[in-house]
Formats: sequence, structure tokens, C-alpha cells
Amino acid sequence: MNIILLGPPGAGKGTQAKILVEDRGMVQLSTGDMLRAAKTSGTEMGNKVATVMDAGQLVTDEIVIGLIAEKLDDDAAGGFIFDGFPRTLAQADALGSLLNSKGASLDYVIEMQVDDEVLVSRITARSTCGSCGEGYNDLSKPIPANGTCSKCGGTDFNRRADDNEDSLKTRLMAYYKDTSPLIGYYYAKGMLTSVDGLTEIAQVESSISKVLG
Repeated sequence: MNIILLGPPGAGKGTQAKILVEDRGMVQLSTGDMLRAAKTSGTEMGNKVATVMDAGQLVTDEIVIGLIAEKLDDDAAGGFIFDGFPRTLAQADALGSLLNSKGASLDYVIEMQVDDEVLVSRITARSTCGSCGEGYNDLSKPIPANGTCSKCGGTDFNRRADDNEDSLKTRLMAYYKDTSPLIGYYYAKGMLTSVDGLTEIAQVESSISKVLG
């Protein structure tokens, strides 16, 4: 089973992807993680990524599709979760063609619907453990009172530099301009299901589970 999680920055796609990885044995394909890993891999594709990123340029769709193609060749009995890709209609077409070439298909596209104002409040309150990456949020999952990470015991916590209101509004505008057309694209293909992304994490998990069966 292969799925796409759609939604603006901070909608909780990464959180739900991790749950699906743990519960269903799926593989999360996050373009950001793949690019960072490829940059230091020493492979031919990795060297291309490093050259582009070190020059401060945007990585082309061709390179991202190439990275995804490599991952699709790995064994993943539970299927793949596409997180952060596709972002545009051109990328959606390219992903569809790639899956077809691999004899695979896209089974579900899940849109995580959120309210922008609530989303801004949620994102500006989030932080991560600097040691293990465990996520926290001042509103819904605050850092433990003793100041240590509940997962690894670390005491260093970080906030993303772009997790501020101005940066977030810029990222939201980019999402609505480039990525939101995918909602209509996948709706027309009969693949789209929307869930409320602002409920508790467990409730969102339940909603997604009902979609996937």
C-alpha cells in the first residue's frame, strides 16, 4: 500500500507518518530526509545532490524522482508513505509515471485539513529534543517539568528558526500556491480523503486508520 499525506507545514504529516511506520511497517519517504542522507552518501546521485545544495540551488524534480526511484527498489512489505512529495502537479505526474514503471500504484491520498490561525499557534509552540529528535509542543505536549526528554533523557531542546509567524505565513502562501492544486488533482482521480488534522494525535491516527482499513 502506497499513500500520500497532504497538508500545509505543521499539519502533523510527519507525526502521523511515524505512527504508520511503527504500526504498519510502512516506509516514510521524506524528501528532506532523503536529500540530507543522499548529500553525504557518496553515491553518484548523492554527489549530484551535494553539488546542487552546496551551490545554494534548488534540487530539481528529476533528482528527487531519482532518489525516490532508488528507495522504491528497496523491499517495503508495508508500502511507502510519501511525505512532502509531490508538491506540484508536475511532480504528481512524475510520481505516477514512476510508480507505473515499477509496477506499483498509489492507493490513498489523505489530506490533513487545518485552520491557518490554529496552525500558526501550534507551530510557533513546537520544539524538538536536540539529542534524539523527539517532538514537543508547548500547547499539546510540553517538555517534561524536569526539563529532560521523555524518550532519551536529553536536556537540549531546539526550535526551528523558521517556526515563527512571519516565516510560517510565507510557507503557507507557497503551499496554497503550489501544492493545494493537488487536492483537486487527486479528488478527480477518486483517491482523495480528507481528515481533521486539528484533533488530538490519537484521533487523527484513528481517522487515517479507518481510511486505510
